[in-house]
Amino acid sequence: MTAQLIDGNALSKRLRAEVAQRTAALAARGTRPGLAVVLVGDDPASQVYVRHKVKACAEAGLHSVLEQYPASLSEADLLARVHALNADPAIHGILVQLPLPPHIDAQRVIETISPDKDVDGFHVASAGALMVGRPGFRPCTPYGCMKMLESIGCDPRGKHAVVIGRSNIVGKPMAMLLLQASATVTVCHSATRDLAHHTRQADIVVAAVGRRRMLGADMVKPGAVVIDVGMNRDEHGKLCGDVDFERVKEVAGWITPVPGGVGPMTITMLLVNTLEAAERAAA
Repeated sequence: MTAQLIDGNALSKRLRAEVAQRTAALAARGTRPGLAVVLVGDDPASQVYVRHKVKACAEAGLHSVLEQYPASLSEADLLARVHALNADPAIHGILVQLPLPPHIDAQRVIETISPDKDVDGFHVASAGALMVGRPGFRPCTPYGCMKMLESIGCDPRGKHAVVIGRSNIVGKPMAMLLLQASATVTVCHSATRDLAHHTRQADIVVAAVGRRRMLGADMVKPGAVVIDVGMNRDEHGKLCGDVDFERVKEVAGWITPVPGGVGPMTITMLLVNTLEAAERAAA
């Protein structure tokens, strides 16, 4: 059995077309969704991510503002800029690209963003809303993973889901979203004993630890859905995920590729969150 691919590029294309339609309808009523992207420093990976985000906004008809600052920018000046964006009615979403230079407290910056404009879903208010099942912004990567499950008709209700990773950005919110969808959720991490024991029982596995090909074929239940959030480089410098794709695809029922899987969905859900922020502001 060879797993069927969950094509993140194709799903993103469909969802972005929907975003463009909703954006045009909102703009016709006088509100154009606006996203401010703030980049501090010259981290090469961050620059690539930011370019993709700005390009995606333009293609979907959203207004975007890219603000770039040197790594020497003070924390006080960055916080002042965030406060100004909070007060700007043309900006509905604020994204401060991580990582930030070491002299800046990233959590303090995130908490300064208005919860109404927290389209990354990292603010403690967003995390709290997710925890108690209230409306709010869902972090883009796990939100995208849930859309991928939905796209293949995989209802998590009653299924056993294993999330490998416990970060605030992916692991924890992923577990909460699956729990809200009535899955039985196990969260595994660096201190988990016998990881394979847990993953072999899972109907859904989400790998999000940043270790290349750590999930092998012998760790996967036949027919399971495998979502690979990892973005690593192999020994040849080629992009690869946390899943040993070539081997696991012979066991799993569905699997996401790297690249072309979760990555495009993360940016797509950022557009969705920004659009929803604008729709709320216009209501």
